Amino acid sequence: MKRILTQLLNLPDVVVESSIQEGFALILSVSKKEKSAVCPHCGTKSRHLHQNQNQLIKDLPIGDKEVILNLNRRRFKCKTCRKTFSERLDFVGTKKSFTHRYAENIVRQVISSNVSNVAENNGLSDEEVKVFRGKLPPESFNVNSMIEDVAQKLLPIDLSNLRRLGIDEISLVKGQGKFIVVLVDIDTGKLIGLVKERKQIVIENLMKTWGEEVLEKIEEVSMDMTGNYKSLIDKVCSNAVVTVDRFHVTKIIHEELNQAIIDEKKTALELNIESREKVFDSLKGNKFTLLKAESELTDKQKVKLDKIREASPLLEIMHSLKEEFRDLFDNSEDSGTGILGLLDWLEKAEPYYQKSVKTIKRWFGEVAGYFERKTTNGVVEGINNKLKLIKRNGFGFRNFRNFEIRALLSWHYNIKLAR
Repeated sequence: MKRILTQLLNLPDVVVESSIQEGFALILSVSKKEKSAVCPHCGTKSRHLHQNQNQLIKDLPIGDKEVILNLNRRRFKCKTCRKTFSERLDFVGTKKSFTHRYAENIVRQVISSNVSNVAENNGLSDEEVKVFRGKLPPESFNVNSMIEDVAQKLLPIDLSNLRRLGIDEISLVKGQGKFIVVLVDIDTGKLIGLVKERKQIVIENLMKTWGEEVLEKIEEVSMDMTGNYKSLIDKVCSNAVVTVDRFHVTKIIHEELNQAIIDEKKTALELNIESREKVFDSLKGNKFTLLKAESELTDKQKVKLDKIREASPLLEIMHSLKEEFRDLFDNSEDSGTGILGLLDWLEKAEPYYQKSVKTIKRWFGEVAGYFERKTTNGVVEGINNKLKLIKRNGFGFRNFRNFEIRALLSWHYNIKLAR
């Protein structure tokens, strides 16, 4: 029976000495096969047993039974340096009440669910705490402690191949004006860092933890038109060029077009009844018909677009310029053609998109850089959406550090679980 349980437990160099069943749990008394241990102070192998220390450890279930390991974590005394030490155990962390593989199992579940559900589904409920009170310490039931345990193997993330960095920001709590900064490896499409506020010094401090070697290898940084980030990159990434993400440029054009729609409605109030109704009828509920790429419109939406053009010559021109801008970025074959096309567009658009044109001119070099490198921060949008989902599911996390670890694990930790 001991041999069978040892095989089922499947922990290298660990044997089951005895077992008892208590309610829904199987308690296995286990120890290491090896009768000696290497002194961490001087490197000498010692067989001098100083003390037996039993500790209860939670492990993966066997069948439908919860498994608790009654582990003899031995202490040895080194005859060379005369110091005492605890034997090293590969399957459980120091002062942890769960095995690494149990923590990995919990983390895998948390990534696709939430802390409360995972705790309940794994018996980490008030009922089990009551049953085992006094036998397992409280941290055994702390899912965040398990996530931290797994994260120690992952962090810091290997950034030796980072060449193109994307910087964006996201509001996780709508309407509160609180933003976090999202750092992405554009080439892998993976999240590599989160900063809890937009202050330059806070972002700089995080990036400096990557080390000078990583920062010097960054060749390009894609961002929106926030001067705060540009000056930061100029400061910490000496070899990087800054490219303004084309989607952020398009966004400011859409915002100005949307404002024109609002202004047209206000202007229509001064028209005669027939003309006013014509404008209101064409614009009502058709905001996205104007903002959406014309090539992606349905036949019904194209009919609506024709009505808008007929009712408002101004919106017809602005829509046409918006489409021309999109085509310029989609179809320019080389940087020279793209830059000349952008200069031409700015001249034509200035009377209609005054705010956008002014901003693009101020950032012209960084915007035009897109035509040479075709770098876009578009991958960040998908990451931002996933972060929002993690935030909703992770309401069991009480601080930013827990949320950050949860997010990084979602992109970087590939759990291969074995029993």
